[in-house]
Amino acid sequence: MDNSDLSLPNGTPVDTSSPASSSSLLNRLQLDDDLDGEMRDLFVTVDDPKKHVCTMETYITYRVTTKTTRAEFDLPEYSMRRRYQDFDWLRNKLEESQPTHLIPPLPEKFVVKGVVDRFSEEFVETRRKALDKFLKRIADHPVLSFNEHFHVFLTAKDLNAYKKQGMALLSKMGESVKYVTGSYKLRSRPLEFAAIGDYLDTFSMKLGTIDRIAQRIIKEEVEYLVELREYGPVYSTWSGLERELSEPLEGVSACIGNCCTALEELSEDMTEDFLPVLREYILYAESMKNVLKKRDQVQAEYEAKLEAVALKREDRPKVPTDVEKCQDRVECFNADLKADMERWQNNKRQDFRQLLMGMADKNIQYYEKLKEENLPDRRQIQNICFAYLFSQSRSQGDPAEIAFYVDVYA
Repeated sequence: MDNSDLSLPNGTPVDTSSPASSSSLLNRLQLDDDLDGEMRDLFVTVDDPKKHVCTMETYITYRVTTKTTRAEFDLPEYSMRRRYQDFDWLRNKLEESQPTHLIPPLPEKFVVKGVVDRFSEEFVETRRKALDKFLKRIADHPVLSFNEHFHVFLTAKDLNAYKKQGMALLSKMGESVKYVTGSYKLRSRPLEFAAIGDYLDTFSMKLGTIDRIAQRIIKEEVEYLVELREYGPVYSTWSGLERELSEPLEGVSACIGNCCTALEELSEDMTEDFLPVLREYILYAESMKNVLKKRDQVQAEYEAKLEAVALKREDRPKVPTDVEKCQDRVECFNADLKADMERWQNNKRQDFRQLLMGMADKNIQYYEKLKEENLPDRRQIQNICFAYLFSQSRSQGDPAEIAFYVDVYA
């Protein structure tokens, strides 16, 4: 059957052709992010965020740099500035034109006002990292990296012109999808895809639990940090009032200050490195569920058409072409979904291995810093404190209290 005739229920053509360039064959074999750079022919980075203040709005743009040896590109290197809504446009276009594939998620657009400053350096840097990973995942994908909208995003000087071209088509597509969704009902998923759906539900639930616990830990660390910062200066002030206790008190104050620094670094690592990965994969699981739903819609359509043909079998012994095309679309969905699921699992294993080992190292470093602090010897502090209290008791002339400290100090 001619693959050029294949299209989805919403009218979107399915591209099953092989990429034209020979170098793309290497990309088809690439499943891991840590392969040698020589095996890649497309490199994309996001950096240099800049704040723009206009009359109507304030926003951040990022520099998107592309280096490639692919024949589809006119130049070996491009540098464009893009804002978040441009990345969002790209993702929507990829979902529209490649409905059988898993599209990497974007970081969430909206933040709670008054809680997170979306123009702060920390927030902008966290978003930059997420946008960089988003484009890298697309660039490493054997099909998405050849999408025409991705090419436009990387190379077009005026992206707004391309955005306007797709508005009317997008609204028509939306109506078509609504019609397909309401017209067919799936009897049951094949066991293989039912297992994927169950796994994604469990995975999302567990990641959500870890995310909530991690946020609670960070909140408690921040509160503890505030207490420590108030606690340390007390000993420093006290040391100025008590000459006999000056050395151990200053030592305790310095130790608490260093503990504050170490705890602050640990908390920042969790906020900037740990939480974003958890949230990315929560969104990733939702994206995979959406692809599963699209696959279900196509299968439901195929089952309905096949049943209609069965009722008219005596009149039309040959299976109609539209049913065969629908079957091809189901098979295309199945193949692409399984390939993307395998790629996603490989990336997930790498990302979580790196994430958990990194967090373990950070915690080890944190406790090593605490261990290395030059805190005065415990016995030395005890001796000085007992001597101080004993001297205070003698000055006040309380025989019972003096006898107590003599007994303890001995």
